[in-house]
Amino acid sequence: MELDPDLIEQFSNLMVSTRPISAEELARFDENAPLRQRNEIDHPSYKTIPKFFEAPLPPGDTIRQNLRKEAHSLYLQQKSQELLDSNELDELWSMLLKHVTQMTATGQQLIDFDAYLQLQGAVNAKIRNYLTARLFGTLLVLSTHLDGMVDIVSVFNYIMRKVWLKQARIGLSFYDEMGRGYLRESDMESYIIDLIPNMAQIRDCMQPSFQSFYVCTVLKRFFFFLDAQHRGRICIRAMLESGMVTDLLDLREEADPEDPQDKNCFSMPAVLAVYRNYLSLDKDHNGMLSQKELADYGSGTLTTIFLERVFEECRTYQGEMDYKTYLDFDMAMNNRRSPQALQYLFRILDVDHKGYLTVQTLHFFFKGIQEAFQSHNEVPVNFEDINNEIFDMVKPNDPCKITLQDLIKSGKAETVVSILIEFHKFWAYETREENPQNV
Repeated sequence: MELDPDLIEQFSNLMVSTRPISAEELARFDENAPLRQRNEIDHPSYKTIPKFFEAPLPPGDTIRQNLRKEAHSLYLQQKSQELLDSNELDELWSMLLKHVTQMTATGQQLIDFDAYLQLQGAVNAKIRNYLTARLFGTLLVLSTHLDGMVDIVSVFNYIMRKVWLKQARIGLSFYDEMGRGYLRESDMESYIIDLIPNMAQIRDCMQPSFQSFYVCTVLKRFFFFLDAQHRGRICIRAMLESGMVTDLLDLREEADPEDPQDKNCFSMPAVLAVYRNYLSLDKDHNGMLSQKELADYGSGTLTTIFLERVFEECRTYQGEMDYKTYLDFDMAMNNRRSPQALQYLFRILDVDHKGYLTVQTLHFFFKGIQEAFQSHNEVPVNFEDINNEIFDMVKPNDPCKITLQDLIKSGKAETVVSILIEFHKFWAYETREENPQNV
């Protein structure tokens, strides 16, 4: 068999280490020593701080890259085999029922630690790995029973939830080929596309031509809320902790007729509502939104000054906004209490890019509200009064500057931002005593 000359050349240029290794170091190497102990030889700080950074492999080092991908794939397959399947979960529940210590008057089935230890011995090793003493102790702390017992339902639900989270993490990690713990936009896009055939609530009601818009909408939501720093990647752990993956995977189950589908932001009704709103704003049907078209968004009372700033700060194409840019705008406007939306809106309000708002900044945007008063033939409100109210609400660390952190800390950020950019919201705030339901 003739070997590929390119492969031979790659092996000859393969660098197993980023620095030359002496014969003495090679002789001292112990493959059975713990990793931290081996690292301590390189630097004494590793005794207290584990090594947490590995330099990325060079782009041309295809051998080690493929080796790492293969090792990562095998690791995930091994972890998949450790998960409990539906039959094993049924077996766990059956064994829990057999080891009930006491039943309460309300029908709760409780288990004490002695019975829990017996349960550990009665199940197979795979299930036993989940029935740890730590789990019992954790549930005991949370238990309302004072006799050292926990509800078997809480044991089962905890394990089932843990299995589900591990399964979700493994599913996401398969798209993280290099095992770095995060997904880039292209990785996440592939994950969503591959997931659609298994999403019962999506696959049967989605036209093929709409798939790209559905994927774009879902992808943008993940990155808007989980990549506020615009690094182009999302930590897998952050995705799981956010609950957004749960919402997405819930769509694999058949829809409950009694449960409104639009409650799930990834459902077809919810995504279609966003897309149809975009189409309704696109009056000239060119697939893009001009500033004039975006002025009809929501209540239709966003100030001209604010809209001008949106088009200055956001990515546009020949002065018009595409669907991707609109999604960020829409999510910011509909989630004004969230830190991510406030960061988006603060960037628009921060005209001078100084990282804070001043009296001059507030006055600049309030001119848009005053213009709306004039168009409605109403008597304009005195800016000094509004300025004082805003600073009183926010209570910034610096009495002359309002930072994003000041806004978030105050708990009044949604109100402050809204009364500066939208006449409808400002009027609701001004008449809050007469019409509190409008605030």
